[in-house]
This record gives sequence, C-alpha cells and structure tokens, in this order.
Amino acid sequence: MAQMWTEKRVVISEDAPQLASAVADRLIVRLIRRSLAGKTSHLLLTGGAIGTEVLRAAGAHERRGEVDWSLVHLWWGDERFLAADDPERNDVGARRAFIDHIDIPADNVHPLATSDDVSDMDAAADAYAADLARYGTDEHPWPSFYLCFLGVGPDGHIASLFPDRGEIQITDRTVVAVHDAPKPPADRLTVTRPVINSARCVWLVLSGVDKAAALGLALAGASYETVPAAGAKGRKRTLFFVDQDAAANVPPELIDQEF
Repeated sequence: MAQMWTEKRVVISEDAPQLASAVADRLIVRLIRRSLAGKTSHLLLTGGAIGTEVLRAAGAHERRGEVDWSLVHLWWGDERFLAADDPERNDVGARRAFIDHIDIPADNVHPLATSDDVSDMDAAADAYAADLARYGTDEHPWPSFYLCFLGVGPDGHIASLFPDRGEIQITDRTVVAVHDAPKPPADRLTVTRPVINSARCVWLVLSGVDKAAALGLALAGASYETVPAAGAKGRKRTLFFVDQDAAANVPPELIDQEF
C-alpha cells in the first residue's frame, strides 16, 4: 500500500477555474520547453467538463504562440460514437475550446471516427488502432505518449473504461468499442489500459465533491477492475490535479506542495 502511495501525488487548487488554469499553464510551459528542444509531443486528451475547461484555458493561454505546434500531435483517449457535429463528442468540445485557437497542422489532429464515417463500431476501433500504429515505436503499436490526460467519473471510470466491465481487462488490443456503456451516450470507443499506462506522464483531473470518494479509492490502491482510476499510472509520473471539493479524502502525505 505505501509503495503505491509514493508513486501517486496530488496537487490541489482552490476551485475548478483555478484548477483548469493551473493545469493548462503547466501543459503550455512543458510544451514550450519540449518544442524548443525539438521534441515531438504526443498528447492523449480527455473530454468531460473539467477536461474541456483545461483545454479552454490552454487555448486562451498568453504563451500558446510560443509552442511549435507542428511538433505536437493530439489524440483522444475515448470518444462518444456520434455524428461529427454532435456537441457531446469530445473532439467537438476540444476544437471549440482549444484547437481552433492554436496554429496546429490539421494532420497533427487525430480524432476517432464518427458515426457518419462508419456504421460498425468495431471497424472504427480498428481504424483508430491503425492510425495509432502509423506512429508506433519499437516497443508498442502506438505513439510514445508524453502526456495522457484523464478525467475521473464519480464511479472511478477513466476514458470509457467503466468499473466491473470487460473493457478494463483487455490488454491485447489498442482500441475497443464499448456497447451499452453505463453512462450515456451508450456507444463509445476507448483506448485500453496498456496505452494509457505507457504514457510518460499521466495527469488525472478531478473537480467537485462527487469525485472525492473515487479519488480516495484510487489513491488507496483499490482494484483497477472496480475503480479503473486506481490502475492509471504513468511511466515517470502520475499526478492527480484536484480542487478543494474533490480533495476531502486525500491523505496529507500525498499532497505535493512543490509541483
């Protein structure tokens, strides 16, 4: 138990707006540093209310023009299988909040298929797996992700990996279809746990009192099958960015005062 706790740290902001601003600032500063060094950065984005607010803050950041966006690739950890212009799609929210405000080449933005593109969700999952594989490494058939963003549901789900369902246990595929998801919309696509955990850094962003229980269980080392957020772990660093409302169950020794 103690060993797992030392691998995960918590950064607390006063409220949701300050949380979004703080995470966006850390993102932009790191992308500036990496682009100045000529490093390509593959990012795995999330949706949800707080995830979109982080992107909105990044899209409005005063230093966003200092990033060489030609060295940045944007991917999504999951997507709702809906029409291209449906506002519930994660990529639609991301474009309005962030992508439309940065100078990133269109080819560097990698959305998952829409229900307008294909009718078969399994084919859509295979197509995204093939797109990921185009940027694969010697180690994995997907890019070397610098950073994976994750939201966390009140039930502890991440991406579209929900508790006590088969998708959370899949390790031999990159992307899978999720049918009859417990949270609407019911049809979704998601990357699998090995893809998430291959990222150099995993940043989980949580806001609100309804997330406090899930955060506490994730930090306490709950089973990832029951609390998927507990199984999210970056290769180098795993950080939970939370507001005060979500931090009710955080042990003081896990709070990172310096990051």
